[in-house]
Amino acid sequence: MKDKVPRAEANADLEQVQQGYLGITSPPGRSPEKGQRAWVDRPEQLLHAVDVLKTSNVVAIDAEFTQLRGAIQASVSTSAPRLALLQLAIDNQCFVVDALRLHDLSPLTAVVEDPAIFILLHGAGADLRVMAERGLNVAHYFDLEATCRSIFGQHESSLAAMLQRAFHIRLDKSLQRTDWTRRPLPPAMVAYAARDAEMTLALYYWLNEYYPWALKIHESTNLHEPVAAWIEPFLQGASPIPADVAVAEAIDQGIIVNQDQLLVDCRAALATLTHPMRRSRLLRLIADLSLVELSSEIEPLLSAPAAEERAGAIRALNRLNVERGKDLIRPLLLDPVQDVRKAAQTALRTPSNKEPQDNLATRIKSADGTRSWTVGGSNETGTLDESDWKARLRSIISE
Repeated sequence: MKDKVPRAEANADLEQVQQGYLGITSPPGRSPEKGQRAWVDRPEQLLHAVDVLKTSNVVAIDAEFTQLRGAIQASVSTSAPRLALLQLAIDNQCFVVDALRLHDLSPLTAVVEDPAIFILLHGAGADLRVMAERGLNVAHYFDLEATCRSIFGQHESSLAAMLQRAFHIRLDKSLQRTDWTRRPLPPAMVAYAARDAEMTLALYYWLNEYYPWALKIHESTNLHEPVAAWIEPFLQGASPIPADVAVAEAIDQGIIVNQDQLLVDCRAALATLTHPMRRSRLLRLIADLSLVELSSEIEPLLSAPAAEERAGAIRALNRLNVERGKDLIRPLLLDPVQDVRKAAQTALRTPSNKEPQDNLATRIKSADGTRSWTVGGSNETGTLDESDWKARLRSIISE
């Protein structure tokens, strides 16, 4: 649950948002003792590492890679990242795997693809991509950076910031941008690489003790909660076209029967989704489609445990121009998380005299057989309201 902030001025200043996290932090943990570290650059060593890692149901992983720009790999120009090291830590043991010398990392699939083993990542996106390029597809993971962002905000969620908060440890990041493809690697660089994985594991234990709710909602299984098929691309951030045009096409294809189904599908998704990122993207979709009817279901999210959901609810209610929205939003100027305070400030600065627009696109068929999409703002003759820039834009989109 979000922490309460010591009460400042009742009418919090809209001119400036106080920086940082203002809530109460749980007691610091004990800094973990350094365990054994093993350099792995031969197949038999990798097999041994896998046997050891499989004895734990929690494995922290960190990857070091170099972005290759203008380089040639297999006679093909590429700018893809090149995995150099893979660090895997369990209690009292960390393996630093040389991913350059070991061309076959497939034995590690027994660890990363086992759904019974929790993989811990801090900032999962890039690490998941470079691992997948080497055939390692993680089945079950927690993104600790995203977890910390839900509690403390995006400015407080880096590994360095969290170790300072959780253990009062200052993490040395001086080698972060070093060349990880050089060989042999100096012992200091190997130790640096191992330390990130070890500290990711320690941070997981601290979060699990004090913020288990945040870990639970960021479990990767929540990324696959079912919603209506037309909604899913927006939750993945993968829709190539705006929401109103996508809905119009879905109606044309019979995927959506009518506008009432928009409410039914979005209401069901709002009740089903758990992952903060997906729920935040759903709130944006609801606002894009001007589904004011769902505002009463959005209002409780102003008190959601996850900071992204509180901020997303603020933005959605503001865009929907809910009559009592500003009164509901004003208390969040005192939210512990800076991101939420900033969203509240922006919403309260926005004029409240605008009317919600009907953003549902409509298809118009011309005499010559060509068809175009229009959004709201159509008059009785079917011509476009020139004051609606979206409508003018859709008018040039033909099937």
